[in-house]
Amino acid sequence: MTQQRAVPLLNLPNVLTVTRLLLVPLCLLFLFQGDGHDAGWRWLSFLVFAVAAITDRYDGHIARKRGLVTTFGKVADPIADKALTGSALIALSILGDVPTWVTVVILVREIGITILRFALLRRHVIPASNGGKLKTLIQIFAIGLYLMPLPDFLDWFRIGMLAAAVILTVVTGIDYLIKAARILGGAGRSTTTPA
Repeated sequence: MTQQRAVPLLNLPNVLTVTRLLLVPLCLLFLFQGDGHDAGWRWLSFLVFAVAAITDRYDGHIARKRGLVTTFGKVADPIADKALTGSALIALSILGDVPTWVTVVILVREIGITILRFALLRRHVIPASNGGKLKTLIQIFAIGLYLMPLPDFLDWFRIGMLAAAVILTVVTGIDYLIKAARILGGAGRSTTTPA
């Protein structure tokens, strides 16, 4: 019988996750400088957001590839993800850039599904589906477009990306609820769900 090696808590994926959490207030600090619409500060806020989003792309991948998955990482990673996107959306709504109802729809889905996901964790570990990964990518891309001080003639593009993010958020949320209900009801086993 082989003994499993203990995974150290201080490892690269966890450092990336914590870095993402620490970048959230810095992103907001830059965003709210001046009247919240200064082009230079908006670019700085976008750059911090982009770096944080890149850490999200790699922390889980590195953890799985190198066998560095920890309980801390499983819990902290989704919290860091929601903190990054959620705080940016709330800030953009406060500044009047993103409609409040969009932020509410996305946050209710993200927080609700995260809570449900943790509740299901004891029964079933559910990896992210392709739809969930696409939803996260489009959300981040749309938020990035709103953080950047783009010229008005590109409004149609960022509005379109935000609309796509809302649609994917709702659709993957409903899909998750259906699959979670099957797991809880014992009607079937699910192998993939949205992030």
